[in-house]
Amino acid sequence: MEIRRTTPADVEAIAEIHWAARTSPDNDLPTFIHSRESVSWFVEVVMMETCSIWLAETDGRPIGYLALEDPDWLAHLYLLPEATGAGVGSALLSLAKRELPHGMQLWTFQSNIRARRFYARHGFVEVERTDGVDADGEPTNEERAPDVRMVWADG
Repeated sequence: MEIRRTTPADVEAIAEIHWAARTSPDNDLPTFIHSRESVSWFVEVVMMETCSIWLAETDGRPIGYLALEDPDWLAHLYLLPEATGAGVGSALLSLAKRELPHGMQLWTFQSNIRARRFYARHGFVEVERTDGVDADGEPTNEERAPDVRMVWADG
């Protein structure tokens, strides 16, 4: 497996990984509310401008990606469903820890038990839960689904 920084030529590969992970019948995520085309737009217009993104590949085939956003956010970590359990996520998360050695935080859905366990195994702790809206009644995610903020602090 190789992990490399992305280029604009990787937009569709990132979008495909994101789409496949979010629409897999085997995930524990809320129903995905976006079209495949809007995912490509989001990757190209938003993520490529606001995130540092790395792509994991096996034999030249994209299988996962990591997106970090300043100052300390793990914005996205998605794998193709068939790539889970092979160490790809752990390798991407190790890279994130090298890039953000003083700590990072992320949001994940409460229903995403596998992700929560994965992050906990890697030293993340739950620090906040919402029911999908904050104290002011504003959504904390587009799906308005219960979520959890997790934090990793080195040391």
